[in-house]
Amino acid sequence: MTRFTLTLHCPERAGIVHAVTSFLVDHGCDIVQHQQFDDDVRGKLFLRTAFSCAGATVDSLAGEFAAVAAEFQMEFELHDERAPRVLVMVSKAGHCLNDLLFRWRAGGLGGEIAAVVSNHEDLRPMAEAAGLDFVHVPNTAETKQAAEQRLVELVEEYQADLVVLARYMQVLSNDLCAKLEGRVINIHHSFLPGFKGAKPYHQAYDRGVKYVGATAHYVTPDLDEGPIIEQEVLRVDHSFDPRALTAAGRDAEALALSRAVRWHCEHRVLLNGNSTVVFR
Repeated sequence: MTRFTLTLHCPERAGIVHAVTSFLVDHGCDIVQHQQFDDDVRGKLFLRTAFSCAGATVDSLAGEFAAVAAEFQMEFELHDERAPRVLVMVSKAGHCLNDLLFRWRAGGLGGEIAAVVSNHEDLRPMAEAAGLDFVHVPNTAETKQAAEQRLVELVEEYQADLVVLARYMQVLSNDLCAKLEGRVINIHHSFLPGFKGAKPYHQAYDRGVKYVGATAHYVTPDLDEGPIIEQEVLRVDHSFDPRALTAAGRDAEALALSRAVRWHCEHRVLLNGNSTVVFR
């Protein structure tokens, strides 16, 4: 028995769930998990169904399901149990990479980390200690175009299904965002846009913030405004100096990012315009 996951969205109408489940039953499939969400505001239905099936492939099932999809105007994806391959990009901060590596080696990430790419050499020892290739791709104003072309080549070379910006401190061009649409996840502190620029946690300390947090989202040409997948918030108070705020913020960043990566790799995230539906 092979495990598959079907995700779809379509205009809301009667008979959708019946059509999906009937198709699966007719093909000898055993449904092991089913989740759906009816967005009454947008008039759309979102569905995720995990099932087991013998003697089938993604291509064979998708080909036969196409008729059902056409009848209900469904946009659907079908995945087997192969773990998505993940390319992680970093700069100098290692807390998010370290957390992703730990969860990956513990079998809790949902995806397979293929390599680590960075515009600095600082985190090479961490990546190589985990047995991963570390690729240094300098990225300056003068080399940005070549660096992004190299990134596209690396995505193809490592057959990466997902690119994770684990505190990669470079802005991707609009062209690259379009080329990798829905396949790049970024993490940033949730002070944006309140505290832009350098040392946001020092700015937060000066303003006496009561919460710190982080947002994991898909990357779009609109800087830090892509569809949100997960957010983490921690309560702080006057006793937190800039160092303590930074430490709390790093915890929030690592938690939000790892959840977003796992949910994406488990095909639990469906785009809904500028937002997402997350079947946890």
